Amino acid sequence: MGRRREDGAAVVDFVLVSVLVLALFLLVLQVGLVLHVRNVLVSSAAEGARYAADADRTPADGAAKAHRDVTKALSRTVADRLTYTATTTSVDGAAVVEVTVRGPLPVVFLAAGPLTITVHGHALQEGP
Repeated sequence: MGRRREDGAAVVDFVLVSVLVLALFLLVLQVGLVLHVRNVLVSSAAEGARYAADADRTPADGAAKAHRDVTKALSRTVADRLTYTATTTSVDGAAVVEVTVRGPLPVVFLAAGPLTITVHGHALQEGP
């Protein structure tokens, strides 16, 4: 009896392993993108809240500032898909401005379905 030939087995092994490596690479890339976008949104919401908390500003100014910051850091396409809201509330008798940024995250590898994010920024309202 002759030996069984294994010609072509390396090609099959390469294809099977490369699919797994590619999926792993895209997943790591997606996690990095999500963390970057989250950090940008948190920073923009906080900066928008601080901007709106100035004595001569309104909460709408803070939401607009957050939108501008996201546009600068990411892109206009990503920034326009998000919603920006700003409200003034009272916490223990102190006026607090809250800027909320909410919307879908950019997707590289859609393994878990569409992802959404909501972040909040707070600042004490200045005033007379």
